[in-house]
Amino acid sequence: MATLTEAFTDLATSRGPMRVHTFTPAGGGKHPAVIFFSEIFQVTGPIRRMAAALAGEGYLVAVPEVYHEFEEPGCVLAYDQAGSDRGNELKYAKDLASYDEDVDVLVKWLQGHEACTGKIASHGVCLGGHLSLRAGFHEGISAVACFYPTDVHSATLGAGKSDDTLKRIGDLDAQMLFVWGRQDPHIPQAGRELIHARLEEAGRAFEWHEFNAAHAFLRDEGPRYNPALARVCMAVLLRFLGEALE
Repeated sequence: MATLTEAFTDLATSRGPMRVHTFTPAGGGKHPAVIFFSEIFQVTGPIRRMAAALAGEGYLVAVPEVYHEFEEPGCVLAYDQAGSDRGNELKYAKDLASYDEDVDVLVKWLQGHEACTGKIASHGVCLGGHLSLRAGFHEGISAVACFYPTDVHSATLGAGKSDDTLKRIGDLDAQMLFVWGRQDPHIPQAGRELIHARLEEAGRAFEWHEFNAAHAFLRDEGPRYNPALARVCMAVLLRFLGEALE
């Protein structure tokens, strides 16, 4: 376990600056990096705590503000109806090309970061689960950990609600981990089965876990939080990253 240094950096994109929050193990040296994509609410308290917990295991964790072209730097949406409405609005307002550009900017920045070994994985929850999966199309990403990723089965991410993530998933070279809640209304059984079938059809190796849990069961605020499963999922994630980034 390691103590941490927290900071943020504003990176240039074609759509304006993107604030990236970093959680770095103290003591110097180089570490594998994990790009951690948040829910639609951006870098909330629960997201920061998840990032810090991962960094405490020896990873350089970078958490981008995904709605940087729409909101002021540092914007955090509340876990209420207004925050949910705004987050969902922006999820479909942002161009798919902008999501992909963000990944490219992050990867190039991390590859030159003094605390990074050059090995990079992506990880995410909810919207971030989908973004972590798309990040795997980038040659600089060697592993993706997708926790209850939304809009993959429906192919509705981004402006126009017409993404190609599932269609292209067979071309993804990164190692893959998927974690789902079986009682998640956002990704019903038919949706999970569609994704699973596409992966099998593509002949891809992947890791797949389903738990009796609701959507956002890793978020340590609100009634859906399942702390026992959160501990199990952290163990699964750490073992996966340890193997993928060794």
